[in-house]
Amino acid sequence: MAWLRDPDRPALLSVVFWLVLGATVVINLMLPAAVRDRVLFLADVVLLCGLWVVMPWRPGRGRVLAAPAFLAGTLALGLVGSAGTHAPLVLMGVANLALVYGMRIATVILAALAAIMVVIPPVLYGRTLVQTLADLAVVALLGAFAMGMASAVLRARRLAERVRELTVAEERARIAAEMHDSIGHHLTVIKLGLVNAERFRERRPEAAWEEVRQAKDLTQEALTDARRWVRALRPLALDGELGSAALQRLADSFSGTGVTVTFAVEGTERPLDPDTELVLYRVLQEGLTNAVRHAEARSVRGTLTFEKRRIVLAITDDGKGAGQGHGFGLSSLSDRVRALGGSLTSGNRTVGFELRAELPS
Repeated sequence: MAWLRDPDRPALLSVVFWLVLGATVVINLMLPAAVRDRVLFLADVVLLCGLWVVMPWRPGRGRVLAAPAFLAGTLALGLVGSAGTHAPLVLMGVANLALVYGMRIATVILAALAAIMVVIPPVLYGRTLVQTLADLAVVALLGAFAMGMASAVLRARRLAERVRELTVAEERARIAAEMHDSIGHHLTVIKLGLVNAERFRERRPEAAWEEVRQAKDLTQEALTDARRWVRALRPLALDGELGSAALQRLADSFSGTGVTVTFAVEGTERPLDPDTELVLYRVLQEGLTNAVRHAEARSVRGTLTFEKRRIVLAITDDGKGAGQGHGFGLSSLSDRVRALGGSLTSGNRTVGFELRAELPS
């Protein structure tokens, strides 16, 4: 039920929704109404409450039928006694429709709802053609305004995705350079050792076998290093997932290492800046890698906490602690966290070790 903390659902918009819907209910209860209209109104309100919780705010998140159903429900409020206070809800419905379906499909759905509005109100509620056309004009104005806002949001999303792609590409290039230096060093030493072994094989066979054993050990280290770098080169958005979903997938990828790895999110999740997202990903990756490789831990836990003005990522384990803070890449990560105005700290706990990143948000 991760959709309950959907980061694409604007928190301020949620506040406006509940305030407007609450005001609409209060006004309706204060005005006289037929029993049928009152029952239909309350049923519509309950429907909108349920749809607001589950409706997506980005394509490809499922539950797409909730978007047109929500818009139809907001329009229905105007027929069963909203006294005109439902207009902001109609705006939200149109904007959500455009964000989920795109501008063209949203326009077609709006046209279909408009056609339905021409038929149903005169038949069921006895509204005149002039009244119906007036209602359609209001909906058209609200729709045009909401579609304009949605278009701006869609453009901003495309720009943000492009920035994220460039950020990840830059990160991958940096990691590739470091991978070349790290593994290249191992291979160079292995080559020299094997050359020496070839030279010593007749005159000093024991020395030759010692060179071979050292080359074997270095080969294992190089293989371990290569696997770690391959893991690091995986894209930030795993299978199209971002934010906490990407971090969860990263934590899940450590299954099978013999260490129990868990990940949790606390607070109300919100979209992250691409640079912040990437740094958090690398901090979690480094913390989990160090815990698995060096801490001799049985369990490690990552916790991402969304506070009012900052984001905190803590990785804790129940391992031996001492010395783990000097894992490969931790110092460079500290520099990158500071560059974003945050801090990276590490140290022993009563039991185990903790790596903690705090970033402004």
